[in-house]
Amino acid sequence: MQPNVLFVTVDQWAAGMFGHAGHPVIQTPTIDQLARLGTRYSNAYSESPICIPARRTIMTGQTPRSHGDRSFMPAEPMPRQPLLAQCFRDASYQATAIGKLHVFPQRDRIGFDDTLLAEEGRPQLGAVDDYAMFLSDQGHTGQQFMHGMSNNDYQTRPWHLPESLHVTNWITRTAALSIKRRDPTRPAFWHVSYSHPHPPLVPLNDYLDMYRDVEIDLPMSGTWAEKTDDLPSALRVVRNYWPATHGPEQHRALRRAYYALCTQIDHQLRILMGTLREENLLDNTIIMLTADHGDMLGQHGLWAKTLFYEGSANVPMILVGTAGCDRIKTDALDHRLVGLQDIMPTLLDLAAIPIPTSVEGMSMIGEKKRDTLFGECGEGRNATRMLRDNRYKLIWYSANHCVQLFDLENDPQEMTDLSKVDAYKDVRAKLEAALVKELYGTDLDWLEAGRLAGYDPGPFHAKPNRALAGQRGLHYPPPPVDDPNRSANRPAA
Repeated sequence: MQPNVLFVTVDQWAAGMFGHAGHPVIQTPTIDQLARLGTRYSNAYSESPICIPARRTIMTGQTPRSHGDRSFMPAEPMPRQPLLAQCFRDASYQATAIGKLHVFPQRDRIGFDDTLLAEEGRPQLGAVDDYAMFLSDQGHTGQQFMHGMSNNDYQTRPWHLPESLHVTNWITRTAALSIKRRDPTRPAFWHVSYSHPHPPLVPLNDYLDMYRDVEIDLPMSGTWAEKTDDLPSALRVVRNYWPATHGPEQHRALRRAYYALCTQIDHQLRILMGTLREENLLDNTIIMLTADHGDMLGQHGLWAKTLFYEGSANVPMILVGTAGCDRIKTDALDHRLVGLQDIMPTLLDLAAIPIPTSVEGMSMIGEKKRDTLFGECGEGRNATRMLRDNRYKLIWYSANHCVQLFDLENDPQEMTDLSKVDAYKDVRAKLEAALVKELYGTDLDWLEAGRLAGYDPGPFHAKPNRALAGQRGLHYPPPPVDDPNRSANRPAA
């Protein structure tokens, strides 16, 4: 029989936030073991580090240019070309998604046989998700967000309901049941999509206690980030949305909560592994783990995503083969440049399923490797573009025409901007020229004579965050159906 596939995604979890990546504090023993069982890709990036565009890239195998979203378009349906799950179903696989899909309409199954959704409390988009229905069955109708923490802000408190009702545990239990309820005559593709460690930062007390006596690390800040008056508009927008006013103890509390959510997911993955083992499926199951994007967590005075610094754009990418697989190395580290667009062709390749011609990514286990990777996120004042080669990263903010250059080999924390250092002018020129070749649409208006020029966005006027970063409320009775574009939550100029 063809191999089963367990494809796990986590939300807003950066590649550096794992024990196997050398993080000094975070506890991720299960995922560290997965890294030893397979290959870890250290230079994996989200081409557009924000939820919806990243997930469109995963499901289509395409760049944002082709699938049509680089700025978070919550009312845009998934493209109707071959999608990841449908390709598996066309090859006689059963395909189930559990957790967060973040598509519109929410009940669009995007090729899966079934979707069991935990959509972070978005009933105003027209559907009550399966996790909300579960809470109602348990006598807690509409109380998912009664902890008072926002889905897009950085405050914290412990989870307010019994442990068994936490969304991470629900996703795991629902996925384990799906494994047990499989059709034994056909191979299976399970997409398990955890909604944490994305805020709200509401971990279980038991996991907070695991970090209670641990010295929590503090974020670092590059010299360039301290020059507030020189920051481009896109960074000022983020700084205004999440002011960099946390003191050391607040930083530690937020990181402690974030790490607790991560460790909870790590332990819950053990249940999925155990279920596969007891069902005699583990040895014939391919496992992949990745994230849609990371979280800056205060690094350089910045929070959340939408940026191309390592904390936001560099994502975990772990690939584990079946017990007899000779195509995926064990306990291996692969430094090739990888994007989320490469997930679909890699999984199809391993399952011996034809890769559609619409797919732009390449199999991570093939001989072919890319020299550069292009990233794009946002429009207008928020626009950020990236060009990454095997050593350097160039970031361009078109508003204010700000270019940054980092040597990731010698400066993985991006502490020093080399864009104005004479010794690196040739590196900058080479990467700028490569970036220009990737630009399209309105980006072309920001060129002069084929070179980056940018534009003057005018003065930045700070706007208070009236919606408390998309704060949820009481969900019974459910809130009225609303325009999904108006319901979107992200920093705005």
